[in-house]
This record gives sequence, C-alpha cells and structure tokens, in this order.
Amino acid sequence: MLVFPNAKINLGLNITEKRPDGYHNLETVFYPVPIEDALEINILNEAGEKFRLHQSGLEITGEAENNLVVKAYKLLDARFNLPPIHIHLFKHIPSGAGLGGGSADAAFMLKLLNEKFQLNLDAETLEAYAAELGADCAFFIKNEPTYAEGIGNLFSPLSLSLKGYQIELIKPAIFVSTKEAFAHIKPRRPARSLKEIIRLPVETWKEYMVNDFEESVFPQFPAIGKIKEELYRQGAIYASMSGSGSSVYGLFKKDALLPEVDFGENTFIYKGRLGSCSIE
Repeated sequence: MLVFPNAKINLGLNITEKRPDGYHNLETVFYPVPIEDALEINILNEAGEKFRLHQSGLEITGEAENNLVVKAYKLLDARFNLPPIHIHLFKHIPSGAGLGGGSADAAFMLKLLNEKFQLNLDAETLEAYAAELGADCAFFIKNEPTYAEGIGNLFSPLSLSLKGYQIELIKPAIFVSTKEAFAHIKPRRPARSLKEIIRLPVETWKEYMVNDFEESVFPQFPAIGKIKEELYRQGAIYASMSGSGSSVYGLFKKDALLPEVDFGENTFIYKGRLGSCSIE
C-alpha cells in the first residue's frame, strides 16, 4: 500500500507565554500543502526481522530506530502485535524546514497501518496515538486547516480555503535550530488573535499576521529574511517563514506569474497551486 504524506505551512505563529515546564504556549494555523513524500509498506516474509526500512530521496541522518515512521509502527505494534513489514520511504519534503515532513510521515504511517491491517481506529483515536509521537503529528490525521494552540497540540477546525492561490516555497541550505530559535524569543500575547486575523482577506494578512520566530531567526540568518523580501518584491500578497524555519513561502494571486529567481546553490524550491483545503 502506498500513500503520499504532504507538508504543511504555518499561517502566522505567535509565541504567547513560557510555561512552568519550560515549553512555550503558542497559536498558529496549520495549512496542508502538496509537497509530498512517498510511503509504502509490504509484508516482510523473512524470519527474524520485525521491520526493515529502505529510505531514498533526500538524506535523513540518524538510525532507523529513530525514524518517526518506525516509531509509529512500533507504537501500534506494541498494542496490536502487527505482522513484520518492509517500509519504503522516499523523502522529498526537506528536513529542518518548518514543514512538518517527519510528523506527516508518522501520521500517514498510522493511517496506513490502520487501513492495511483493518485496525478500525477512528480519527480521534489515531490523533491520540499521533500526539504520542510529536506535538504536530496529530494535525496530519485529518489533514485540514487547523487552529493550534497550547504547545501546538490543541486543535480547532477552521473554515479556510486557499484553493487556487499559488505558492512559491524556498528552503535555503541553512539549518535553523528550533532550540536556538526559541532561546531568542520574547513571548507576548498579540493585540489581535490569529483566529480573528485569519478570517480577514488574504491581501490584508501582510499588515496583521506575523511569525514571531522571524524576529529571532532573521538577525542570525539574514539570507532567510532576504528571501522573504524578494518574494514580496516579486509580487507575493503574503510571505512568511514557516515554523521556526528555514523555509519561506509566498502566496500569489491565482493569475500571477511566479518569478524565476536564483536563491543560491542547494536551495529547495517548490512552485505550485494550492488545492482544496484537505489533502487525503
């Protein structure tokens, strides 16, 4: 069985307060975008192995045991004693980009196992399992526009569609440490809630909607800030860094001609048209 885990972008991101446990409360909107990995599982017939992971495409560092698709399999295997499987993962979503690629792979693995082995788990149960793997993993279970708060794990559905808008997303060859990005954040409650801002016309988002991480990341990595400036110069109606970076995206009108810009060697660039508000 084969599925295509998709990425997400953050529409706005406000760090509202630091919690007693050391984490931060925030508010953001997750929106699915059609940048996709490929994930396939087959029954593994060889004796002595519980799973085998074959990974291709963009490189992922670390041991197979630490890959989120493996952790997702082990999570359900511990509860349902699943058959051994051969996992094929093709990575197209860049890592360290604020796009949720690993989280998407984990959530889609849960859904894939649920269907393959007829576990009959409903969406809410799958979300609970996904939350054990990471704060934003659960978003990819229903995979539709979502207002998130808490540490990014408390969800409310949104009536929001950017269908037809064009997106250009650039991920430079720069690694941004999420820990370092948080270290330079000064939490504050926004004057206007993101829930209110997101209902405004897209053309007004530039004036009201921010990603608080830009304030800490852009001074450390000016090249990322320059990408945002260039997207606006090329006609984006809204541009922002996604998550804690380092990818930056621009939203363009439906009839806009997307620019041809050289953002440097080893830069990941995606151009496309946003589809419906949910990607299955």
